[in-house]
Amino acid sequence: MLLKTFGWSFAITALGLVAAVIYGGWEAFGVVAILSVLEISLSFDNAVVNAGILKKMNAFWQKIFLTVGVLIAVFGMRLVFPVVIVAITAKLGPIEAVDLSFSQPDRYQELVTDAHPAIAAFGGMFLLMIFLDFIFEDRDIQWLRWIERPLAKLGKVDMLSVCIALIVLLISSMTFATSAHQHGGGHADKAETVLLAGIAGLITYLIVGGLSSFFENKLEEEEEREHEAEDEARKSGKRISAIALSGKAAFFMFLYLEVLDASFSFDGVIGAFAITNNIVLMALGLGIGAMYVRSLTVYLVRQGTLDDYVYLEHGAHYAIGALAVILLVTIQYEINELITGFVGVALIGWSFWSSVRRNKALEAAGGGDDAGSKAEVPSGV
Repeated sequence: MLLKTFGWSFAITALGLVAAVIYGGWEAFGVVAILSVLEISLSFDNAVVNAGILKKMNAFWQKIFLTVGVLIAVFGMRLVFPVVIVAITAKLGPIEAVDLSFSQPDRYQELVTDAHPAIAAFGGMFLLMIFLDFIFEDRDIQWLRWIERPLAKLGKVDMLSVCIALIVLLISSMTFATSAHQHGGGHADKAETVLLAGIAGLITYLIVGGLSSFFENKLEEEEEREHEAEDEARKSGKRISAIALSGKAAFFMFLYLEVLDASFSFDGVIGAFAITNNIVLMALGLGIGAMYVRSLTVYLVRQGTLDDYVYLEHGAHYAIGALAVILLVTIQYEINELITGFVGVALIGWSFWSSVRRNKALEAAGGGDDAGSKAEVPSGV
């Protein structure tokens, strides 16, 4: 099972490291290895969240996620994305931007860093909306109940998450503009860009998430009709399996996953420039890391890990919220990537430990499940 799920990741790792040695010797090998570990540590929470979505999809779309999705993640976000940033920022053509990355790597890195505020605003808003919609939803199983119970009640207010996200964006852009003005820097004109990029991130979330929800609701209606047929089938001793997301519903869920992955990859791509500004090494290292994140996602789905450790999804969403805040803060202030990775791993580790405690408490109590046992099962508090 492990080899079947991670086989491609192992193979890509070997090929990527060999390519690094051929391209730049053992120094390049070390850089690629470090970048791979960086990407995995920063994106572990991404795998947990992806697993929660991917388990609703059938085997075909899971394979699409591992094949076409990997091409988008590796070549799109880890190779093409930095080039596109430079091309737009410097008003260059794609070929000129690639040439710049090799002929003037320092200038290339400077242009990518210069575009960071807009990238952080877009990604930060997209991830913040994911966190807010999760935390404002009333759930049978709650992890940090002292936070989640009151927030679930507040979540009954329509469009609350959108309002809060816009307020956060407004504060971020105004703070950025004020700081730039006080220091007399050349970034004051970028406050408008930050605001527009943040709104674009919000709109992207609403469109992709809305389409996914629409088709998922359509599928639920179909499932209700299927349950009626299942009742009839039981009478004759037959069994009808549950429907997995397919067709349009799965396509938009896949699209949602790709946008989500893109938002998660922002910090990894920007953080990679602290290690190297060579786009070949960057693509190799981050690409290897992206493969492991996807394999881990499928592994979590097939092993049923999210069902066994029910607080993992909570921890991942709290990590998303933390990453969203960190991205928005990095619009103005620099934050070390190690801090970003540590926060995500710590929150997921905490939620895993809480899940283990919950399972032991249920076992000691003689069983029980989900909502019926939540009152007596210890949470992560």
